[in-house]
Amino acid sequence: MPMIFPPSPALPAGHLPRLVNLRWLEVASQFLVLGIARLGLGMDLPVAAMAGVTLSLAGANALTWLRLRSHWPVTDTELFSQLCADVLALATLLYLSGGSANPFVSLLLLPLTIAATTLAPRLAWAMAALTVATYTLLLFHSLPLPEPSIQLPLVQRLVVGDALPPDACHVEPPAGSHGGHNSPSTAGTSGNATGFALHVLGMWFNFLVSGLVVAFFLTRMAATLRDRERELAAAREKALRHEQILALGTLAAGAAHQLGTPLSTLAVVLREMELEHGADDPRLAEDLALARQQVGRCKGILSDILADAGHHRSEGGEAVDVESFLRSMVEDWRLLRPGVKLRLDMDGPRPAPSLMTDRTLGHALLNLLDNAADASPELEVELRVRWQAASCVLEILDRGAGFTSTPQPGRPFLSTKADKGGLGIGLFLSNATLERFGGKVELFNREGGGACTRVTLPLRISET
Repeated sequence: MPMIFPPSPALPAGHLPRLVNLRWLEVASQFLVLGIARLGLGMDLPVAAMAGVTLSLAGANALTWLRLRSHWPVTDTELFSQLCADVLALATLLYLSGGSANPFVSLLLLPLTIAATTLAPRLAWAMAALTVATYTLLLFHSLPLPEPSIQLPLVQRLVVGDALPPDACHVEPPAGSHGGHNSPSTAGTSGNATGFALHVLGMWFNFLVSGLVVAFFLTRMAATLRDRERELAAAREKALRHEQILALGTLAAGAAHQLGTPLSTLAVVLREMELEHGADDPRLAEDLALARQQVGRCKGILSDILADAGHHRSEGGEAVDVESFLRSMVEDWRLLRPGVKLRLDMDGPRPAPSLMTDRTLGHALLNLLDNAADASPELEVELRVRWQAASCVLEILDRGAGFTSTPQPGRPFLSTKADKGGLGIGLFLSNATLERFGGKVELFNREGGGACTRVTLPLRISET
């Protein structure tokens, strides 16, 4: 008469060590119940065979424990096979001790419960079919459950009532009990045999309904909980990214405010040097003019940062023709990087759909072009643009060294230019900006060497 203890419903599909520990309890319980039945109640059970089954289960558990010392991943299929071993051991013990008439037959529900809460639905339903088939076979094939030869007065009082004399040491089992059904004195009673058959059939039907309910509802509940955990993990990761972006934005705004004064001072000094020495040295005047132009650009960038930091954008921003927006962005980038050759290839139906954008989207795409230019040793970048009515795909290609591992644009401070002093902030912020507009960034190596940065942005049909 075996006993199996179910694990916690929180047991993950690959968490085999806990199942191993629980099976040690199962083995100990089986030996304990077998000892009570044989020595305490005097039941004539096939002890050698039942003990052999329990020892076999203990040996299999020891091998599983040794297997856990390896680094092989634990899969759902492996855990399912472990539960099948439990069902086989339990079925064998039940066969040797009364089959479906054994009161411990309902323990077949426990492996099913474990499977329904930890495994994929297809494996849970497979376990339901296995346990129901096992129960059905035990209805027709089993050894009879022997009666106890030692009568316990307390048990007899619970069975036959308070009318039992205190000094009674032996009574015939009542007709309504399991013992009465199996008793030789009642074996020939047709009504009693029919009642017992109906009782066993009812137990089987109850097990069938219980198994279907467990397999249906628990698999649904487990799937819902797993989906909820994934959603919570994604929400936590998104909140963390937003906190990091907010921190970077706050630092950028503070730096822009503090750099304004020294840049203004530097612009004034450069202008005074140009007026004082420019007439005598034309080359120096040209250099001073270039330096003053770059300082002016820095001041403009800082002004844009401060303006964006206090600007509350509406959802989606401003609708702009995608072709015009991209050509304007490319022209700005060519002015910033005149030494880099950019090949532009644009294709799509005209009139082009509208793209929802603001100033930050252009900065994000310019940063991705900068990354490609920095990575390309030949200072040559290719931009391929394809759009349909609902989406626009931009591919920025270079002939650099490519990626040594799969990059993740959403991770902060992950740089593909660490050897050149890159911090990974630009890629992180570009990805966050594109996600805010409903887009996504994909990074992968291209054929023939180099890398490809693929940007997908949603569009809407132009109202023309």
